[in-house]
Amino acid sequence: MEHSNFVHLHVHSQYSLLDGAIRFEEVCELAKKYRMSALALTDHGNMFGVIEFYQTAIKHGIKPIVGCELYVAPGSRFERKTGNGTDGVYHLTLLVKNKIGYFNLIKLVSLAHLEGFYYKPRVDKELLRQYHEGLIALSGCLKGEIATHAGHGEMKKAIQAAEEYRKIFEGRRFFIEIQNNGVENQTLVNERLLEISHQLSLPVVATNDCHYLNREDAKAHEVLLCIQTGKTLQDSDQMKFSSSEFYFKS
Repeated sequence: MEHSNFVHLHVHSQYSLLDGAIRFEEVCELAKKYRMSALALTDHGNMFGVIEFYQTAIKHGIKPIVGCELYVAPGSRFERKTGNGTDGVYHLTLLVKNKIGYFNLIKLVSLAHLEGFYYKPRVDKELLRQYHEGLIALSGCLKGEIATHAGHGEMKKAIQAAEEYRKIFEGRRFFIEIQNNGVENQTLVNERLLEISHQLSLPVVATNDCHYLNREDAKAHEVLLCIQTGKTLQDSDQMKFSSSEFYFKS
């Protein structure tokens, strides 16, 4: 059977608590239907579902790629303050390359909870420098550090951040991540990210930041977010994604 030349590398399961709505059995069946040879798991700030995900993927003949979407503090993980104008953290997608990377990711996630927890479990660049070996890094969604600066038109800061991550992950293990979810400002940010990748000769990877399985699940995902934030669907200020494109696409 000929495999698809695309696999999902940014996926949030039900273990992205009150944010992800993807179940392993269903997503592995769909990945197999789409002829995808591999599948990543990148839950927010935890690895709770890793074993179940790994076993389910293997059962379906799909290569499991263990990962996590980490929260990165703008300064030290020990500082208890916000810093980037949103929720005080940047997002960074990490994927396990080998056994060393698996144990380093466990270490990073554990220390994020034990040392860096401030509303969310956070690492900082000091920890990334210490535990980068065996890990592949993607620059993250629109809340990634590089994308955040690019979205604000702060290209010098965006380039500096890209250079810093490239150095931490020794060049070949750092990728600029682009997504197309129909979100406001995303097209402009993608253009600027591609400029940075060209300027710094960084490879680019496309992901979809999957939070639910099918397009029609977007409303159910809104309900999850309401539970998380203590809002209702009738509240005008409820938190919700601005498009229904965060599903598991073929």
